[in-house]
Amino acid sequence: MSANDQTLYYFNKAANAMQLSEPIMMMLSRPWRTISVKIPMEMENGSMKVFTGFRVQHNKGRGPCKGGLRYHPTMDLEHSNSLASLMTWKTALVDIPFGGAKGGINCNPREMTEKDLETVTRKFISAMHESIGPYKDIPAPDVNTTSQVMAWIMDEYSKINGYSPAVVTGKPLELQGSQGRTAATGQGVIYVIQNLLEDLKHPIEESSFVIQGFGNVGSWAALILYRLGGKVLAVSDYTGGVYSQEGLDIPRLFQYCSEGGTLSSVPGYTHVTNEELLALPCDFLIPAALGDCIHQSNAHSLNCKYIIEAANAPVTPEADEILQKRNILLMPDILANAGGVCVSYFEWTQNIQQFQWSEEEVNSRLRTKMRSAYQTVCKVAKQKGVDLRTAAFMIAIGRVGKATALSGI
Repeated sequence: MSANDQTLYYFNKAANAMQLSEPIMMMLSRPWRTISVKIPMEMENGSMKVFTGFRVQHNKGRGPCKGGLRYHPTMDLEHSNSLASLMTWKTALVDIPFGGAKGGINCNPREMTEKDLETVTRKFISAMHESIGPYKDIPAPDVNTTSQVMAWIMDEYSKINGYSPAVVTGKPLELQGSQGRTAATGQGVIYVIQNLLEDLKHPIEESSFVIQGFGNVGSWAALILYRLGGKVLAVSDYTGGVYSQEGLDIPRLFQYCSEGGTLSSVPGYTHVTNEELLALPCDFLIPAALGDCIHQSNAHSLNCKYIIEAANAPVTPEADEILQKRNILLMPDILANAGGVCVSYFEWTQNIQQFQWSEEEVNSRLRTKMRSAYQTVCKVAKQKGVDLRTAAFMIAIGRVGKATALSGI
């Protein structure tokens, strides 16, 4: 099942449960606009390459489109479309006034210099500037894109259109970024876990965690869990992972990887593959890397009680059904990893107002947003007798559908 088919599967499951009308289903299941641009450039080593940049603007019924930019060799329109639709449902679920978008460039940053990355970014924005903007489509960091990339985007767009800090979020603080944005997605994951543990009446200090992915989201989630007293048994990156039954020294690993190290080279721990990590016994499994890591072939081997989808689409529909039959409770991606887009909204709001909030205010507002969304999802799941993912989609589809109907088809 393709990435787009997977997202449509969850959409159709929820829409059918809601008895959504056929015209609204057709409107909401298809992207509003897809854009593809060629980016020819001379690399710093003198070679010539032609990259392709993508942007899918899925829905603008509730506000400007919003979504990340990925720099990855597998990036294409299909992946962009799937992820853009998830952004539509994510922004609606946490009730912020945006639609969904996603895009990126099919390049491999590990094979490029910083100058190459700056050049390809500026060329991409030069080609795309008429389609993005503070009230059109606001990009943000995603896989292999950083606050530095966002700074280049803001600068290139501003050269063409005048000073426009609100064109992009996830910027450095020095360029009107927001306090709390770097850790926002990981922090949002933790707020969801805390809400769940509160309902379970189980302390975080007596809970164990395994995290696949040690990029921005996974590393911050691990660090915050460590600070709260949670036992992080294992973490991994693209090279492999490390495991300790006594719990890992997360600050040490965070620092090590921040300085360019990889987890496969860390001494003093048991080393595991990414596949072995998924089967480790734990209370919470947090997939925080790329999609489709939990699938039909490995869903039976998981030894966790709860899954928190910190990544986008880490569980395939086939695996989702297996996990439900095994009574493994799953917090869906459009809820669990919504912290990033929430704080992106806060950053955009601050840029529009030309005002700066404190980190305490940002985190307080984020906590409130995540708690409200969590409680609404749990309430609808109980009322309708559906799983949490279906409940989350039903809430989001209902909000976007109503806005679409009120605006006129």
